[in-house]
Amino acid sequence: MTEATDANVTWLTQDAYDRLKAELEHLSGPARTEISARIGAARAEGDLKENGGYHAAKEEQGKMEARIRQLTQLLRDARVGQPPAADAGVAGPGMVVTVAFADGDEETFLIGSREEAAVTDLTVYSAQSPLGVALTGAKPGDQVSYTAPNGREITVELREVKPHSG
Repeated sequence: MTEATDANVTWLTQDAYDRLKAELEHLSGPARTEISARIGAARAEGDLKENGGYHAAKEEQGKMEARIRQLTQLLRDARVGQPPAADAGVAGPGMVVTVAFADGDEETFLIGSREEAAVTDLTVYSAQSPLGVALTGAKPGDQVSYTAPNGREITVELREVKPHSG
């Protein structure tokens, strides 16, 4: 696997993968059929300009189709399990990291996806977030800087890195 494709990989536990796959299958099958039936029933009521049920169903259909696209891409790029052992001790997706801020505060979190956030008690930062990008590839003892959403430059020291146990 090349460096460029590694950036697109989302590491998921088997449970998270199975849950997302089941959600995709439900949305692509029964949920799609149900929303189409609701749109058809609302359309049969007549004047579409003032038909709130029709517009609500169409909006829900759009959101559902967007979620289907998102899940399809996520599952296509996902890898189940832990990142390769070569990544042990290096911050990146699928790793639990502890960082120290300049004021001495420490924070421990998982570098992962929002889908992982649904199945862990840890705080999850996206690998694409400013902090996630800055930490990726760092080793304990390294100091990295990133620009926070408020525009402030923040420097943290990476204290610990370990694989997420799922």
